[in-house]
Amino acid sequence: MSRIVKTELRMVDLKPMVERTDAIQSFVSQETPILTITDEDGMTGTGYSYTIGSGGTAIIALLEDHLLPRLIGMNAEEIESNWRTLLFGMHSLAVGAVSSLALATIDIALWDLRCRRAGIPLHQAVGGARTRLPLYTTEGGWLHLGSDKLVEDALLMQARGFKGAKLKIGKPRKSEDVERLTAVRAAVGDGFELMVDANQGLRLDDAQRRAQLLSDLDLAWIEEPLPADDIGAHTRLVATSSTPIAVGESLYSLSQFKDYLQADACSIIQVDVARIGGITPWLKVAHLAEAYNVPVSPHFLMELHASLACGIANGQWVEYIPQLEAITKTGLSVIDGYAHPSSAPGLGIDWDWDAIDNLQTREVSRA
Repeated sequence: MSRIVKTELRMVDLKPMVERTDAIQSFVSQETPILTITDEDGMTGTGYSYTIGSGGTAIIALLEDHLLPRLIGMNAEEIESNWRTLLFGMHSLAVGAVSSLALATIDIALWDLRCRRAGIPLHQAVGGARTRLPLYTTEGGWLHLGSDKLVEDALLMQARGFKGAKLKIGKPRKSEDVERLTAVRAAVGDGFELMVDANQGLRLDDAQRRAQLLSDLDLAWIEEPLPADDIGAHTRLVATSSTPIAVGESLYSLSQFKDYLQADACSIIQVDVARIGGITPWLKVAHLAEAYNVPVSPHFLMELHASLACGIANGQWVEYIPQLEAITKTGLSVIDGYAHPSSAPGLGIDWDWDAIDNLQTREVSRA
């Protein structure tokens, strides 16, 4: 038995390196809870989650007041049991973003501990389907950028070997979205994938019209065109759009993904390991999508998702948005536009603990 004897919880506030805007918000802060778990043998595992903007203190409070006290004494190897016990211990708060992000922080730490104890990297522990996946960049496609800047960044990333780029859409006039995307397509040619993301900012009629206007650009997908809780509208859009529809970053349970897949309401799954509640439910969503012959292109968290998406048979892309540079010593391995999962035991994230201590805004230890 590997009994949990100690937890150390920190939070850092990471500022984006570039201005990030989309159809509904601007990213000015990334509050990032970081949890280290120690077992009775002295082995440790570290997990983390994140918020876009505010809300990190709510996750910290849920962990500190309710989840971490219950975690002490649990068997670190019984990850599924632990996840379900903690979920049902706060069932009145689930399903939702705060509860899922708190659970993910714990679950990711337990998987890190398991892999470190076994001496194997995460991507092998979850399946080891492949050793690399293509990268697409989002960092140069924000909504406030003009066509010249979008073209400049797409060409730069194409020259670096990246296989695609994602651009935000949702300008007040549809013609602005068409103009920006047409300029980028003309610059990069047909061999470079383009994706677009509306961040839930459109109505059904608007999404249908924009999908029609953009249909000649051979887009890889239209991401989150509509509010995530409107499955019916997504079904109607999928039925009329020649461009695949991608969803997932704003879904928080296996059952929500099941409902989308059953309703033919999406073509690509973008499950986020933090927002779904950790690696344990992430894998269930990925395998469910495989049963529907649907690919998985995870949202954000590239350091984790490179390993997870390489571990499964239907992993498709890794999204490139630098996130952890300020608190890690080494970054994601990128070779010729492909993300390579770490071969180090555990998550393979090389934490810079001095930097974390300097940046942390909250610390809680429990033994």
